[in-house]
Amino acid sequence: MVAEAEDTEDESYAIDCPVLATERLAMRAPRESDLEQLVTLADNRHVAEMLARMPHPYGEAEGRTFLAMAASRRAGIVYALTLKDTGTFVGCAGLNTTDRGLELGYWIGEPYWKRGYATEAAHALVDLAFQRTSIQVLHASTRVINPASRRVIHKCGFQYAGQGMLNSIVAGQVPVERYRLDRKTWTSLRSWRSS
Repeated sequence: MVAEAEDTEDESYAIDCPVLATERLAMRAPRESDLEQLVTLADNRHVAEMLARMPHPYGEAEGRTFLAMAASRRAGIVYALTLKDTGTFVGCAGLNTTDRGLELGYWIGEPYWKRGYATEAAHALVDLAFQRTSIQVLHASTRVINPASRRVIHKCGFQYAGQGMLNSIVAGQVPVERYRLDRKTWTSLRSWRSS
């Protein structure tokens, strides 16, 4: 998932960063103790190429900049995704304020791919966005060459909304698919999940 545009300062999207628990994940604010695992997982070109703002190579300086940005909440809220049982850091997810509105974003470290962690985190953040804000639409986007991210977006109920271009730090100008999930659809999906 890619965050697309420059951040805006719209207070209607302001969300606290409560600790979230899913079946297998503990989602919390990133902290200094995550730095080593963050750098290890983020210093991967395969991850960085799918995102807008992740540089490559990714070292301690980039990790510290990320932690400071996450703490400031200027770009929305960011969660460290950790395994409930062990506390192992596996990636990040968040809700970013963009010129199109609130947008879901996530990345998982390559050793943890294909285990459903991105979907689990995305479901929790979609629920948080609609429960804690008055937004009517939540956005998501993915590079057209990222079928795994597309599957996560579809599993959360997002609907295709078109294509666009993204300026990625690592990959340059790249095509992306845009998706949207409106409050009415989310409400319907929530009732299906609880049945």
